[in-house]
Amino acid sequence: MNDTRARLLVVDDDPSIRSMLREYLEGHGFAVSEAGSGLQMRMCLQGDLPHAVLLDVALPGEDGLVLARYLREHYDLGLLMVTASAEVVDRVVGLELGADDYIVKPFDLRELLARIKSVLRRVQSRQPVPAAEVRGQQQQQQQPQAQPEPASRQRFGRCEVDLDAHRMFDVGGAEVTITPMEYQLLTAFLANPNRVLTRDQLLLKTRNREWEPFDRSIDIRIGRLRRKVEPDPEGDPRCIRTVRNAGYMYVPIGK
Repeated sequence: MNDTRARLLVVDDDPSIRSMLREYLEGHGFAVSEAGSGLQMRMCLQGDLPHAVLLDVALPGEDGLVLARYLREHYDLGLLMVTASAEVVDRVVGLELGADDYIVKPFDLRELLARIKSVLRRVQSRQPVPAAEVRGQQQQQQQPQAQPEPASRQRFGRCEVDLDAHRMFDVGGAEVTITPMEYQLLTAFLANPNRVLTRDQLLLKTRNREWEPFDRSIDIRIGRLRRKVEPDPEGDPRCIRTVRNAGYMYVPIGK
């Protein structure tokens, strides 16, 4: 019988912490795997892919920030960073690398459980459908077509966004790597052209949480996104414009 429980992977070099988290989380209905290092994490990922990873920052060898970058480059899953530091800069770095949330040690297990459930809801809401699967569904439900629907691609700055495949391409047709949150920002802007979106609104649309004072994660991601989509990445932004003391506004090129 297939196990329908949400799968979690706990990555921490302390066996006692892994054991404690596994016992607690399995008691709340999760299927939990453990890894004590980056190498063990990669081995676990070769099996059933977890829905979310609890990743300790202070790991020997490859630390959690290096592993977070690796996870975001290769997988679309929930990522909860566990850190002993409450410094804002450390939180920003984790979020900039693509973490969905973070929690500071020592933490209350009930708070951890609530954050895990919140991350899993976000993952479910943004779950991408592989392009091959989309095409397969279209072929089953419709008459065979040589090309996908043209409306699935929309212009964004100097790039095109494929909304069906959750991918972006430059003017030459080469794929441009984007993180899940960058894709969510793109879709939020595409749905609200020529309209100012506050940082709070963007965080709600992309992370389902309220903006916190000094939270610069949106600004950092906007900067990275601009370098990918602006016609002149080194010049003044034309596509994603900053509206002082308000937020950001997407202006379609040529409109």
